[in-house]
Amino acid sequence: MSEDLSANYKGAFGKRIGYGKKPALIMIDFVEAYFDKSCGLYAGVEETLASALRLQAVARQANVPVIYTNVVYHKNALNGGRFYQKSMTLHNFLEGSPMGAWPKGLEPADDELVISKQYPSAFFGTSLASTLTSWGIDTLIHTGVSTSGCIRATCVDCCSYGFIPIIVREAVGDRHPAPHEANLFDMDAKYGDVVTEADVTAYLKTLGT
Repeated sequence: MSEDLSANYKGAFGKRIGYGKKPALIMIDFVEAYFDKSCGLYAGVEETLASALRLQAVARQANVPVIYTNVVYHKNALNGGRFYQKSMTLHNFLEGSPMGAWPKGLEPADDELVISKQYPSAFFGTSLASTLTSWGIDTLIHTGVSTSGCIRATCVDCCSYGFIPIIVREAVGDRHPAPHEANLFDMDAKYGDVVTEADVTAYLKTLGT
């Protein structure tokens, strides 16, 4: 197709939702596998983590809940299912693997929630939706990896469960810019709002006043 993509979507997709009244910040799958160059999952997303950590600090200051996810499989991958079967890299997340550890600079606080999952979405097979509902959360600010995988899956489920998905452009990353940009475009068009780190920071600071 020779038609410009933005022109094709104009008038059909791309309406802004905006922020809700009570947000939480989620940091999706920031684990050592994506930062260790010897690992098949290495994605070169150091700047992505740096952005997310800046938002973590602002969220904590504003008393906004911070939630973390990781992927953990039974030592024999008994709970891996088709996702594990399809992948050539998820063995890095078998229980006890050093690739599943938090990277340097990221440390969940004792009063912050860590959700372990086996599939791309942070909602699938976990208590995340009911937890957010019980906390009165209406907005979920997405950071993490990877944009085309676990970020997108979480964003779609977030929308489906009735929460507002906010995706922070600088704080999500992927191993290649093509799927990264394509999925940012599509999430912004159909499911949530893709915003800048500066925009989210300004929003969070209003909650702490």
